[in-house]
Amino acid sequence: MSDEPRRPGVSAGTPSVARMNDFFLGGKDNFAADREAVARVLALAPEAKAMGEHVQVFREKVVRHLAQEGVTQFVHLGSWLPTQRNVHEMAQEIAPESRVVYAADDPVALNHARAILARDERVGAVEGSILRPDELVADPATRRLIDFDRPVAVLIFGSLQYIPDGDGPFESVARLCALLPAGSYLGITHAVFDSRPDIAERIADIYRQALQRPSGGPRTRDQVARFFDGLELVEPGFVYVRRWRPESPVSEAEAAASWVVGGLARKPA
Repeated sequence: MSDEPRRPGVSAGTPSVARMNDFFLGGKDNFAADREAVARVLALAPEAKAMGEHVQVFREKVVRHLAQEGVTQFVHLGSWLPTQRNVHEMAQEIAPESRVVYAADDPVALNHARAILARDERVGAVEGSILRPDELVADPATRRLIDFDRPVAVLIFGSLQYIPDGDGPFESVARLCALLPAGSYLGITHAVFDSRPDIAERIADIYRQALQRPSGGPRTRDQVARFFDGLELVEPGFVYVRRWRPESPVSEAEAAASWVVGGLARKPA
């Protein structure tokens, strides 16, 4: 039996990963249950607050690089609220014609996205999951915005870490990449616990409770690297996010203190 989480309606009394992420980034679209869950994370790992900011910096660098390379189509997968600086805003600053589809199976994220993003005809929000790649690509709302005969950048920031191996995340990412044309890109961030094994299970348990998922454990950096199999990593490769093209030098020890890794890879011809 799959441990894929149930999809409850929006509830102020149950933590939402999307709203927790919003609180980590200083947003106001969250409830007491979300803030209590974040407080439990921070009690174990005070550095987690800065980690959200480091991921946001990484995301902006990746999107800017892609837009400068001429990529104007983006699919963003994950639990997030479009109340902070978003992919379409970053991309359209460089390439105004950029089109972005946000996909999530979190009702909190979807409700916010559909209300806020309705103003831009180049941006859409669809119900979708990395675990159902064929459905995501075939969705009429996705097809309205994304031309799969041209390169597409798929960005999966911070959501793969919540999916246990038994649900097939590696196979699903590989399948999605197989559906993309050559010249497309895959960008990933993923929390790893190589530098903090002492808190790995306790942090994972907080998110398992929020997702109502009974199983699924943390991964190491080497395990996460498998998501890029068959792709060509863009320099500087698969690294802690603070070491991805930093404006000033960051040591490996400093970067590992943030324990989020990330990378961008291109699908070869």
